Amino acid sequence: MSQHDYLDELIPVFTPLLAIKEASRCLLCHDAPCSQSCPAETNPGKFIRSVYFRNLKGAAETIRENNALGAVCARVCPTEKLCQHGCSRSGIDTPIDIARLQRFVTDFEQQTKMKVYQPGRKDKGKIAIVGAGPAGLQASVTLSNLGYDVTLFEKESQPGGWLRHGIPEFRLPQSVLDGEISRIVEMGVTLRCGCEVGKTMTLAQLKDDYRAVLLTVGLSKGATLPLFNDASPVEIAVDFLHRARAHSGNITVPQSALIIGGGDVAMDVASTLKVLGCGSVTCVAREELAEFPASVKEFTTTQALGVSIIDGFTPTAAVGNKVTFKHVRLPGELTLTAEQIILAVGQHAELEAFAGIQVQRNTVETQHYQTADPAVFAAGDIVQGDKTVVYAVKTGKEAAQAIHHYLEEA
Repeated sequence: MSQHDYLDELIPVFTPLLAIKEASRCLLCHDAPCSQSCPAETNPGKFIRSVYFRNLKGAAETIRENNALGAVCARVCPTEKLCQHGCSRSGIDTPIDIARLQRFVTDFEQQTKMKVYQPGRKDKGKIAIVGAGPAGLQASVTLSNLGYDVTLFEKESQPGGWLRHGIPEFRLPQSVLDGEISRIVEMGVTLRCGCEVGKTMTLAQLKDDYRAVLLTVGLSKGATLPLFNDASPVEIAVDFLHRARAHSGNITVPQSALIIGGGDVAMDVASTLKVLGCGSVTCVAREELAEFPASVKEFTTTQALGVSIIDGFTPTAAVGNKVTFKHVRLPGELTLTAEQIILAVGQHAELEAFAGIQVQRNTVETQHYQTADPAVFAAGDIVQGDKTVVYAVKTGKEAAQAIHHYLEEA
């Protein structure tokens, strides 16, 4: 396939007529279970009602008041496990396609140049946020609305974190992410890219200059397995996705690829390879289908592209481009050979620069998002909990409120 395909969204958008038709299937539940099931409290019950009554402006306002990354979540959120899982319509036929309705509304917001966010007051002092991924971006909006002067520090040359450097463009176009970030900057949030704690500045310096510091650095480094030290060529999944995204899909791909892992990152790698023209793509995961880690949306999209997915096998040996697996429950082995091997076996955070912060296996120890240092807070993937974008938004909102509560009492 061509480079153009990498830049086109795989899932088509609703037309206005189809959006109204889908919203009209809503049962308009009192105390809507879909809204109860959204970690970010985006309130789909309310915005679907607005779409139903042709009030797209009101629908957009509902989404934005609750979720600064509404257009992103509409594309990458595992809705089948969350809001759509709670949908009352499931007992009749199929749940409302909440994600596509949310995408339709946020596309309308972008096309009509709606301005839901207003510039913040900045009268309650300065807050530093380290990491401009989803948790940091959401926290900056919540804190700005509360009256704080927020500066986001990002080590990369552009903000967005995993949203920019990991998720393929056919799932999350760069223009959508840029639109989300421009709204946040227009509120008065200061963005400082190319600033890395431990190199450009220290945590101690941030604490001196700001009333509180929020760490939202995410899990940016891909893990490897010693088993693959003798394998070649091997690439870490996050590095491959970063490379594909940086070049807008204009990269050379092998004719055959073997991906180790079964999460959403593995699915993103597999679908990227297929979209870019790789003839044979195989994913091997140690989890069996009943507890497969990838979201249903990612899994089915990847399968539809022609990726072979083998479940229940774990690698036992790797030499050159040949990998041997054994089944996790049943006797039996499997040996596969591919031109390229890609490891999607987890990610970890780089937290060495944050001296004095208690860390246990990629997780910063917090109490209501506050670390042992009362002026330092943490949110996003580095705190305990789910590692999805919508949960990052949730923790960003809650950490911002925790900072506000701490400073109000100080």
